[in-house]
Amino acid sequence: MSAIAGIYRFNGEAVQSEHGGLIMEALRQYPANQSRLWNLNHVMLGCHAQWITEQSVHERLPYYDSNRGLAITADAIIDNRDELMDQLQVPHHSRQHMTDSEVLLLAYEKWSERMPERLVGDFAFIIWDERKQLLFGARDFSGARTLYYHHNEQQICFCTAINPLFSLPFVHKEINETWLAEFLAIHGVFEPPDVSTTIYNNILQLPPSHKIIIKNDNVSVTRYHSLSDVIPLQLASSEEYEEAFREVFNKAVTARLRRTNRNVGAHLSGGLDSGSVVSFAARALEHENRSLHTFSYVPETGFVDWTPKHRLADERPLIKQTVQFVGNINDHYLDFSGRSAFTEIDDWLDILESPYKFFDNSFWLRGIYEHAEQRDIGILLNGARGNYSISWGPAIEYYTKLLKNLKWLQLTQEIKRYSRNVGVGRRRLYSIVGRKAIPVLKQRSSSIASGDFPQLINTDYAKRVGIYEKLHDLTFTGIGSTDDLPDDPLEARRVHFERVNMWSATGTSNCKLSLRYSLWSHDPSNDLRVIRFCLSTPMEQFVQKGMDRALIRRSTKGWLPDSIRLNHRTRGIQAADSIHRMLSDWPVFLAELDRVSHDSRMQQIINMPVIHDALAEARQGISPNQAYNPSIKLLMRSVILYRFLQKNF
Repeated sequence: MSAIAGIYRFNGEAVQSEHGGLIMEALRQYPANQSRLWNLNHVMLGCHAQWITEQSVHERLPYYDSNRGLAITADAIIDNRDELMDQLQVPHHSRQHMTDSEVLLLAYEKWSERMPERLVGDFAFIIWDERKQLLFGARDFSGARTLYYHHNEQQICFCTAINPLFSLPFVHKEINETWLAEFLAIHGVFEPPDVSTTIYNNILQLPPSHKIIIKNDNVSVTRYHSLSDVIPLQLASSEEYEEAFREVFNKAVTARLRRTNRNVGAHLSGGLDSGSVVSFAARALEHENRSLHTFSYVPETGFVDWTPKHRLADERPLIKQTVQFVGNINDHYLDFSGRSAFTEIDDWLDILESPYKFFDNSFWLRGIYEHAEQRDIGILLNGARGNYSISWGPAIEYYTKLLKNLKWLQLTQEIKRYSRNVGVGRRRLYSIVGRKAIPVLKQRSSSIASGDFPQLINTDYAKRVGIYEKLHDLTFTGIGSTDDLPDDPLEARRVHFERVNMWSATGTSNCKLSLRYSLWSHDPSNDLRVIRFCLSTPMEQFVQKGMDRALIRRSTKGWLPDSIRLNHRTRGIQAADSIHRMLSDWPVFLAELDRVSHDSRMQQIINMPVIHDALAEARQGISPNQAYNPSIKLLMRSVILYRFLQKNF
């Protein structure tokens, strides 16, 4: 795992050595075990390396093979090394110590531009092919590693982070107003759908699932497809699907554990996704006489839980059931006293190099990385993408499909069992399913829901930058919500994996946190092998016998306690104490909002009447039970943007 950089001159002139020095010096803000530059005439490659895996300790990047005329710099940890080395016919005695960059070069030699779609793991890399006189690079399918670039008529330069590019004398900061306008107009936490753009006009990024070819003065960016080879899986019984799932999921988890001699950690909540990751990881580590460290966020002392009975702000009772059942776990419960979404803003702006929206859980996300670093964690596991892979199984949507297909008997049996599991009456369930099945009723309820969140962008600003019409398009303003997805659950899941913007922000934040804290964040539920398996499995395996998320519930029998595995009624709720944490800083928060409301630049960008209404509400004192109130979202997003603009423009 590394931060990489490079410069390529289109006209064949040599790269100025001081330019390489400037960009590498800027990368010194991140910890590193080794920092090196390689230069050959008009090509310069750099690597600011953090040694996470056993093989990376012996890796020298950038690496140049004069015999093959290939050079590489890579920010990569490849998870399907064994399969690749089988296909590449690497001798067994060479495999243990072969570095990931060597595997990438062999794969490039064999498959050329088709090689990225064969890779499983987190990566961004650039290869210089001296014989073809081209640069070739790629970014992993969901964007777990970042790669930004700037190009003009003379050259292209690239880097894992944005700010080091501004150390170069020919790269200047200029705000991308279209990106900013779309960022504000989208109600959810998602960024604009064109992920090749950034907040800066002259800084582009290589999107997830894309490759880049640079030859002469041409820059070509195209998509490769990692999920195009999914074939429907037909097994004889549900038990065979469960066994097959355990096999592929265990491989995804253990492939990560065996790469490092450092400690292994994992996020752990009271739910199925993180619990499943932890259960497989802890058992695998036990065979190596190593234990798993788990990190769990809990509310700050003094917080009075206001959440409904079926929601838990403090998930410790559920988490401890998993810890005790699984075993071989050193569990850590962290309340991050004194921290809040407000106190974290400056650090997150430094980390992300961009404005952001996901402030609710920002204080504990960064806090867990800090604690993991202190315990020499090399790999920090999570199950963040589980909702669309291992624990997918939307019961209501499936029952809607049964109703549309007039499968009355199956629907009746499922609703009866599901009603018993979730504790909701059958009449109410039929009403919900009916509304979703009838387009007129769905459209009406969708419109009402979409109107709950006020528009943050100034409409005059939206007109000036050309996105005004998008403000009335629910599929745009509602990106990431049900307004943006097809009704059919299978089609909705396919669209989720097809759209690279759906996961880009998560990958970006994890990448930049990992660089700052020198550890590798990795999600087995986002492993391509696991995703391919889940996409190939019939929907009836995911919703079955009145159970949503049925495949993971059945497959983890004996791996998780039944109280967690079969829990349909109680769920944790993140950051319920977010307002409680901000109360001591409330006067400072209000004072900054006053500055925001009087700032001439913000007045041009933000819908100030909406902010004034939200600010008036905040002056009266928002209680802790309004943690998810739209007003607090509007105010926090405005402060975050205000500070970003103050800092950078």
